[in-house]
Amino acid sequence: MDARHRDVLIAIIREYVDSADPVGSRVLARRHFPQLSPATIRNVMADLEEMGYLAQPHTSAGRVPTDKAYRFYVNSFPPPQAAEAPPMTGTLPTRRSGIDPFMERTSSHLSVATKLTGLLLAPPLKNTTLARVELIPLEDDRALAVLVTDAGWITARAVTLEPPLAADEVRSIGRELSRQFAGRTVEQIVDMESAPSDPLDTLHTRARAVTEQIVALLKGRTLYVSGTINMLDHPEFWDIETTRDLLRTFEQKERLTDLMTTLAEGEGLRVTIGEENPYAEMRECTLITSTYLYRDQVVGILGVVGPRRLPYPDVISIVNETARHVTEALSRVRQDLYLPS
Repeated sequence: MDARHRDVLIAIIREYVDSADPVGSRVLARRHFPQLSPATIRNVMADLEEMGYLAQPHTSAGRVPTDKAYRFYVNSFPPPQAAEAPPMTGTLPTRRSGIDPFMERTSSHLSVATKLTGLLLAPPLKNTTLARVELIPLEDDRALAVLVTDAGWITARAVTLEPPLAADEVRSIGRELSRQFAGRTVEQIVDMESAPSDPLDTLHTRARAVTEQIVALLKGRTLYVSGTINMLDHPEFWDIETTRDLLRTFEQKERLTDLMTTLAEGEGLRVTIGEENPYAEMRECTLITSTYLYRDQVVGILGVVGPRRLPYPDVISIVNETARHVTEALSRVRQDLYLPS
């Protein structure tokens, strides 16, 4: 690609990012290339379309960038350093009272700062020590399981009571779980429950289903999702069928968690554009992620989901800076909180 083709392609991407409308030769000639005629620009655009960088939505319309064009754009402009990051909306969260609220606020910050959907995958709790377990009775044969680590990480999830149990019995089971699990690491608890020393223990005979749900919760990872509604601000997602499938992916977090876990296998920033996404529901999206560290090891990943039509340099800067901030915040944690599974 020569300099003229490159300049025209970059101008088209920037115009399309701003307007969401197909870009025509007259707009480019007026705003970017007054020294070139519209006919010359049309020839360049035809070349770019033949090379796979542009598409024409319909006859006589302007052109729009393809995934290949966005990939070229991202690869041509490496992310700026943290000092060059643009001003952010709001401020980065502080870790004042526990890590769980900090992670949740970080996801929300990404959403607010970029006007996209913010994501944060919490570290695995494999080597984290549990402080206590509480079971709080709810309606309809359910209870709220509250897990508290010795470092202040709090996870709360609803569990199903099978068979149904009285409220006093639910609380009693919670106390017994605390007695058995407190002071043990998640890894020890998982091993202990995989091969119980006494399968006829009253805890296992009365509440095996509850224990299994809690162990599954400990083995899993928490994915924080913020600003899902922001997707509706982008015309790419005004098609109800496309949006329904995407929102269902956000609601059923398992697949999104698996995707983020896979992306976390490589350290640093990653931009996944359109067809590069492994899930069909996300192939109208770009996913910009960055890993964060604890003691020089990757323990989690955060980022944003939005349309392919993004102001990439600005969003990349915000994601980079937020990941750096989380790494710095975790460096001040005294306990050995997180080591990768």
